[in-house]
Amino acid sequence: MNNFTNDSIQITFSQPNLDLFQIADSGQCFRMIPLESEKNGDTKEIPGFSVICSGRYCELYQKGEKITLLCMPQDETFWKNYLDIDTDYGTIIASVDPSDKYLLKAADFGKGIRILRQDLWEMIITFIISQQKAIPQIRQAVEDLCRSYGTATVNFRNHTYYSFPDPYQLSRASLEELKKHRLGYQAKYIYQVCQDAAGKHMDLDALKSMPYRQAMDYLMQFYGIGEKVANCICLFGLHHVNAFPVDTWIKKILMKEYWQDAYKDLPKNRLYTTMVHDHFSMYEGCAGVMQQYIFFYERRGNMSHLF
Repeated sequence: MNNFTNDSIQITFSQPNLDLFQIADSGQCFRMIPLESEKNGDTKEIPGFSVICSGRYCELYQKGEKITLLCMPQDETFWKNYLDIDTDYGTIIASVDPSDKYLLKAADFGKGIRILRQDLWEMIITFIISQQKAIPQIRQAVEDLCRSYGTATVNFRNHTYYSFPDPYQLSRASLEELKKHRLGYQAKYIYQVCQDAAGKHMDLDALKSMPYRQAMDYLMQFYGIGEKVANCICLFGLHHVNAFPVDTWIKKILMKEYWQDAYKDLPKNRLYTTMVHDHFSMYEGCAGVMQQYIFFYERRGNMSHLF
């Protein structure tokens, strides 16, 4: 078990177009967990979140545009980068085509969403798990893996948290053991990709340096990773913001908001790719952000809040 001292720091900064609640509810992160209202210091009665990523722990609180970060001193830069604070999301929102009324409403509704800079390996496993699962189920499955195979660490509040297990830690789990974590048919995919990563057949360092299209082709070589999961990994684990994952929610939006008669003769395996190209290829360098806006807008308007 790793042990930290209580020598944490508190940093408060202003950041437009950043809403912790929208990000936590956007379906891109599963270890951003609501906290009870903080009772001490400047964060009194402001609800916030605990976040675990790459073995690090922090707490985030928000009041208006003011974000308060509690973390270890050496982790300040890591967490600010995690929140992608150097990207101008106001400019991204301003780039929305004025004739696309649906996207205008979605971008305004979800204007606090950012694409977090998350751990690649965690995103690979998380989005394999995500197939045919609801967000609370994904969160529980991820937490179960962390508690069973991750490294226990004491945070600055003297509470124990668990890192996401690295490929070597997780590769020690047998297929039968993984099945006990309610992973369903994804257990066999996770088992194989862990063996691939631990054995260096899947080269995570090389993957980090690949451009988007090459990364997609590389990921889809591996058992259990199809186009949708590969796009999620590229967007949320590699920060390829041209990635545009198409799941059932996005398919519903495309058919409802972007259908044209010209699409009626397209085969199903080309339909959604063509629709995404026609309506979102203009957003070079931020198409994935637009995907998050419409996903959040459609889903948030039809489901109760996660928390």
